Amino acid sequence: MSLLLRISADRPAVNAWRWWLAVTDTAADGLDPTARLPDLAHRLEQAFDQSRDDWWETARRLGGTPSAELSHSVACGAFGSDFGLMLAWRRLAAELAAGSESVLMLCDDPWLFREIAGLPGVEAGKPPGLLKPTLRLGLRGLAARCALALRLVRAVLATRRLKTNIPAEAPILLVYGHPQSRPDGTDAYFGSLMKALPQLRRLLHADAPPTRASELAADGRSASIHAWGSALFALTLPLVAWRPSPAEKGGRFGMLIRRAAVNENGGGGPAMNRWQIHCQRRFLAERRPSVMCWPWENHCWEKDLCRAATAAGIATIGYQHTVVGRHQINQSPRANPDGLAAIPWVMVANGPEYRQQMIDWDIPEQRIVTGGAFRLTEPKGRPYDQTAPVFVPLSANPSIAALQLDAARRIAATGRRVLVKDHPMYPQAFTEGGGLERTQVPMTEQPALSAVVYSTGTTGLEGLLLGLPTFRLLPEDRVAIEILPDAVRPVTVTLDELVPAMDRIEPPSRLPFGRLFSPVDMGVWKNLLIGGIERPATDGEESPCAPTP
Repeated sequence: MSLLLRISADRPAVNAWRWWLAVTDTAADGLDPTARLPDLAHRLEQAFDQSRDDWWETARRLGGTPSAELSHSVACGAFGSDFGLMLAWRRLAAELAAGSESVLMLCDDPWLFREIAGLPGVEAGKPPGLLKPTLRLGLRGLAARCALALRLVRAVLATRRLKTNIPAEAPILLVYGHPQSRPDGTDAYFGSLMKALPQLRRLLHADAPPTRASELAADGRSASIHAWGSALFALTLPLVAWRPSPAEKGGRFGMLIRRAAVNENGGGGPAMNRWQIHCQRRFLAERRPSVMCWPWENHCWEKDLCRAATAAGIATIGYQHTVVGRHQINQSPRANPDGLAAIPWVMVANGPEYRQQMIDWDIPEQRIVTGGAFRLTEPKGRPYDQTAPVFVPLSANPSIAALQLDAARRIAATGRRVLVKDHPMYPQAFTEGGGLERTQVPMTEQPALSAVVYSTGTTGLEGLLLGLPTFRLLPEDRVAIEILPDAVRPVTVTLDELVPAMDRIEPPSRLPFGRLFSPVDMGVWKNLLIGGIERPATDGEESPCAPTP
């Protein structure tokens, strides 16, 4: 057999295999590092990319089943679900099993183990137990949903008084409770749009706590969507879960679908999606806004909003508010069982590169307009200096951040000075010294830098826009979600490849900001939000969705 599948506590003799690898969160202590499968990080990311169509097809199939609208996996959201990563491990395992060399794969994940064990050419040992993790996640999920239900009852009672801030038939911006938004109407997603268009009203998504909603409602033009929820309905949320059908759990990728459901139901995510859907449907029925516009990412609650609004004749606008890379496949309608019916009437791109990406992912060109980038501005200055420090902005993912710290230490060991900046939400403990320093100064405010080493987030884009040598660090047991478009590629390296790559790199040409992003066009936004929008055709060719005169 080419692939030996074992749990970490049941390893075969060393002479039984040539190479080894360990899947996500599986210990491999004591194994010879020189026998680790070569090029694993690149091969895993390649398998992730090649699994894209499988994820879309699975999501499209699952999307037509009851309760699927509650799932991040069905929405193909790479930030909220690791279903794509599990597909990548499965694909890589199939490749190794078909190869000529004997490989040991360590896997302590009980569902992934069983999925891989069924592949041709796999010699599997005793699988890890299913009962304990299933019970543990089930109890944790029930506790989380009970706590969520009580919190939402309080949210309904605390925000009801804000309902008067939003009159009937007003144009609505539905936004998250971002810390950079302000009570004067300035919004982290839509900038000064509320100041330019006094008719607009701001509705806070269910993720914004009542205290934050009350702060932003001081302008008299904002409210929380919690206010439209039913407290009695909130008390039913402990019973809510994503429940794939027995046929799906026994079909293609069945064990991975079971795994996704158990993990998602192990928290409050599905219940929170149900609550958002409940509240937004009641809001649409009561206020019947002229238009709903929001920072669009094609999550499950957004698809339901599109369907419900269209059924009520309410126009919808999705704003592509941020950078989108090839891994964020949730932004394609290919995963939707009803296709474009779950997409807003009009899509607003923030610039030419991202407009083209929507077209490449099957959103009709005639449904896209370019409104410009509210959230992103061109960084000033050119701080490149080959003698300056290397900048390492840590990921929000603790495992990836630990890898970046290993990379920072290796760079510092070569005599370079390294500045490490914590993620603002997830600081990491490390010892400074030997060229390694902690900084709180953002990259764009540093006087000079020689390179940037990132793994996730927008700092890689900032480095390229500043003309800095920019390195994207790949982990070996998971995928660092790429948020840059296909036409923009940093130097992608593993931990072992990093220092040699830094020794031979030349500073790149500065990436033109206008290649990616356009300036805000208030005329476009006014026409869309105030002028009115034609409903797209549903029989045959799509009709233009330009604003009506």
